[in-house]
Amino acid sequence: MPKVFTSKTQKIGEIGENIAVKFLVKHNFSILDRNYTKKWGEIDIIAEKANKLYFIEVKSVACETLNNVLPASIRQGGHEISDPRPEDNMHPWKLKRLSRTIQTYLLSEKISDDKEWQIDLLVVFLDIKNKKARIKVVNDIIL
Repeated sequence: MPKVFTSKTQKIGEIGENIAVKFLVKHNFSILDRNYTKKWGEIDIIAEKANKLYFIEVKSVACETLNNVLPASIRQGGHEISDPRPEDNMHPWKLKRLSRTIQTYLLSEKISDDKEWQIDLLVVFLDIKNKKARIKVVNDIIL
């Protein structure tokens, strides 16, 4: 049964995940699974490329415009103010839950211990009004 997204945040997340899948396919990844869920965690996208598994966390954020969405800080009134970065939401407890979910997936799918895998983060910046997106890739997150 497909996941039902009801809140605005969940809908933005769903749009971001769909864009992330298109991005990955365009870059020659095979999508193996989406929203792999256990009671202790979820993996947004599981993909494969060049015989390597990729466990991909997607963080989506709606923006007024895509101009200057990638800089980490801005100057305002002589003070430097940090923008909240979606990748900063990868807290240690989130990584621990993700690790447990990945281990469950590897065991349940009988993936060989020799199989290479990594965790990537895709940050999707969405300009809903103009129907545009920008993706920032953070490769090989360490658990």
